[in-house]
Amino acid sequence: MRIRIVDAFTDRPFTGNPAGVLLLDDAFPDDDRLRNVAMEVNHAETAFAHRLPAGGEADWALRWFTPATEVAMCGHATLAAAHVLHTAGAHEGPVRFATRSGVLVATPGPDGWITMDFPTAPLTAVRIPDGVAEALGAAPLAAYDTGPHVGDLLVELADERTVLGLSPDHRGLTAHSSRGVIATARADDPSLGHDFVSRCFFPGVGIDEDPVTGSAHTALAPHWSARLGRDDLTGLQASHRPGLVRTGLRGDRTLLTGRAVTVIEGELLG
Repeated sequence: MRIRIVDAFTDRPFTGNPAGVLLLDDAFPDDDRLRNVAMEVNHAETAFAHRLPAGGEADWALRWFTPATEVAMCGHATLAAAHVLHTAGAHEGPVRFATRSGVLVATPGPDGWITMDFPTAPLTAVRIPDGVAEALGAAPLAAYDTGPHVGDLLVELADERTVLGLSPDHRGLTAHSSRGVIATARADDPSLGHDFVSRCFFPGVGIDEDPVTGSAHTALAPHWSARLGRDDLTGLQASHRPGLVRTGLRGDRTLLTGRAVTVIEGELLG
């Protein structure tokens, strides 16, 4: 079985968010098998997909696993899976994925760009939880619940420099959401090509800091579109492997656009 490592939300190897991708011959094996493969790959997410019968509402079934658990939504591994399907010649045109978050469509565009159609996260303002400022090392201006599919606490910080300088207590963050904390701020200089910055800390699913998180941008898009007065924005996720995510707010759907590059391809022997 072929296994590929794909860097997502980038067009250069060794940047963006790496994901494992396996295209299965038929139905998913048991969950222990999927977890063991994801643990062996040891990236933030590994995507498993198999083709569905023609004529249904989706073309491929898709699941995502961290080294510790299955997740309900993952943007970068969906982008990686769509990239593999198109570059390997396994699918042409838009691909419809059946997932735990409903049917997600990934549409190829020019120059390798892929646009994914995801549900917009429902943001609810909440009181800033006690202990979040201490765990992050910075005082939030506001906090938001991101709903069941994303499952994070989104916090807005004072400025880009504050986000870039975070060195959080990851164990301390686990008390504040089921997956983790999204920290964000307005870009200091939009002329550099991004409108807002973010960093994502997910110790609740075994990922201290995720490099570039598509699902988080389904919450970041409505948050910043409301503040900046534009539906189409670009976010920079400023991890040690940074990447850009173009967002397009379309009511209860959010378009996430990025590129991807395959860096490793081999055979799964176990």
